[in-house]
Amino acid sequence: MPLEGRDVLIELVDSVFFVPVTEPASVNIASALIGDAHPDVVAFEEQLRAAQLGADVAALDRLIADELLFTGPDGQLGTKAQDLESHRSGAVRLLAHEPEELRVRRICENVHVAALRARLEVRVGGATVSGTYCYTRVWAREPGGPLRVVAGHLSVVADPYSRTATDEGALGG
Repeated sequence: MPLEGRDVLIELVDSVFFVPVTEPASVNIASALIGDAHPDVVAFEEQLRAAQLGADVAALDRLIADELLFTGPDGQLGTKAQDLESHRSGAVRLLAHEPEELRVRRICENVHVAALRARLEVRVGGATVSGTYCYTRVWAREPGGPLRVVAGHLSVVADPYSRTATDEGALGG
């Protein structure tokens, strides 16, 4: 019997079971990867996504450099402290994050640039915004440390049919 949709085939001795998978097809960053990338960068992008979705401030703290330079979709520069506080307080809450396309460029052994397009649904303050956004992140290894996000930018992707942004509102990095 052929598999349909995203069913997963599980074989146990002489038995076969089909278990439906309810998550969307692009449930992780690796499925959105186009081209080659250092596996650590892909893994860190996935950890960052999971930390954002879970409002895991400790994980975000590990993944983001202390001197982060981040520009949000509203053009405002944000700091690591502001980003962590927005997740800690619940002022920003990622409700959905569906990666569509990830491209990574290696600059040198210790610097990689990632460009990620994703469908996001985010509660900011009391309002929920959703749409397609693009992150650009610089992952760098500072002396003696792990790869961390040292700089980034988030922008809304314009709706090609209406020639307007899909949504307006500030989202954290």
